[in-house]
Amino acid sequence: MIADLVLPVELEARIGAVTVRPADPSDLDALMELLADDPVSAARGDVAAPGDRARYADALAAIQAEPSNALLVAVDGEGALVATLQLTRIPGMARRGASRLLVEAVRVRSDLRSTGIGTALMRWVMEDVARVLDCALVQLTSDAARVDAHRFYERLGFTGSHLGFKYAVR
Repeated sequence: MIADLVLPVELEARIGAVTVRPADPSDLDALMELLADDPVSAARGDVAAPGDRARYADALAAIQAEPSNALLVAVDGEGALVATLQLTRIPGMARRGASRLLVEAVRVRSDLRSTGIGTALMRWVMEDVARVLDCALVQLTSDAARVDAHRFYERLGFTGSHLGFKYAVR
């Protein structure tokens, strides 16, 4: 399970070290700002509105309560939140019973993009986390509008092998 991860972990980026650790309620405001810092997320309603804080707090609690999930944050040397991602381990029947690691909501603070933080995070997920969690596959989805993100994932070795579909319930 995700609890098998040894955290915190220090990763090296081109701008220096970042520490990856589980998100906690004290990170909530910075997480809301990080989501709002992204134009695609903001267009979906992630605008860091104070009235939405309780919903984000409930979501964080639900993620933390589910043993197969983790919401992680990366912080710089001063403790400022610089990135986040959510991991979900999914046991499966396909691929001879292989588990997969789903990566969601990868965000790096806009003023720190292209500094190696995202690369360090994703390489750690691909090389260390997937092994520790015994996952045969690391997968993610990315909004079609995120052309730069697609190039980033392809540089890391991800293949755009599937077409994803979503149905908005509300």
